[in-house]
Amino acid sequence: MTSTATKIRFVREGKYFAEVAVDIIQDEMGWSPGLTLEGAEKLERVRTALRAGDMKTALQYAKVYEATLIAPLESRIDE
Repeated sequence: MTSTATKIRFVREGKYFAEVAVDIIQDEMGWSPGLTLEGAEKLERVRTALRAGDMKTALQYAKVYEATLIAPLESRIDE
């Protein structure tokens, strides 16, 4: 029996990352879970749009965030 479920996947390009809802295929064949073709294409559209700086397109398919570095790893103080 094959079923689908909606899951959130993240895509990161440069200083942006996107939260993308995609359908996941679940079956009993041992290869699950896997993306549907539409889900894979959606992730690629978002990735391509972020890479090109096309926020209008990325926002059609995902929530988009801009990451801000607070402090580099080397500057952490171990307690």
